Amino acid sequence: MNLLLLHDEDLREDGTAHLTGRRAVHAREVLRAGEGDRLRVGRLGGLTGEGRVIGNGPEGLHLSLSLDTAPPPRAGITLLLAIPRPKALKKVLPAVASLGVDRVILVNAARVEKSYFDSKVLAQDAVHELLVLGLEQARDTIPPQLQVRERFRPFVEDELPGLLTDVPTRLLPHPTASTPVQALHPLPPGKVALAIGPEGGWVPFEVELLSKAGFLPFSLGPRILRVEVAVPLLVGQVDLLRTG
Repeated sequence: MNLLLLHDEDLREDGTAHLTGRRAVHAREVLRAGEGDRLRVGRLGGLTGEGRVIGNGPEGLHLSLSLDTAPPPRAGITLLLAIPRPKALKKVLPAVASLGVDRVILVNAARVEKSYFDSKVLAQDAVHELLVLGLEQARDTIPPQLQVRERFRPFVEDELPGLLTDVPTRLLPHPTASTPVQALHPLPPGKVALAIGPEGGWVPFEVELLSKAGFLPFSLGPRILRVEVAVPLLVGQVDLLRTG
């Protein structure tokens, strides 16, 4: 935990914060924080800064706050992701929060098990907890927007164009695509959307629909990657294609 993330319910009227549970235990037992020590803190959805310890005991962690620094810049990436198996999703959600992804849209696909949409991982509290873990790691305060869509074709044809009006570059990593990733350099300025399929890949019908929505298929090479590997790799590739 590289940042103590503050929620609205942690804040008191006198401008201090009182934390209990996992964060207070971490400050007491891992950081060995004592009175007067300064800790990195940030308000969920807001600024980061320092919290000076004015009390740290079994009843919780009490901090005076100085929040004056903007969180890290956003990645400028919308991730359209075929919903992965629950165990993989538990790894992907903290990762996308750490990487500063703006928006994650979990969609159905031909090679997706429909039961994935009933997973407890998608419960609001579970999603929040996983995104918070990623924010704490990256010293960030802004979680990605998360949307779930169970019907692929109506979403891609009817809704997706309106969601991507401000996203000029749309990329579809696909193992059999003829365009190598190197040919995409340099990417034009602006936001980027990535459509990452299931580990078996998008089926031809899905590739066709996404291509009609402006997504350009490209290949990273012949290897088929697990989604928890592919997501951070592709977000990193976007940064390289923008700058390198």
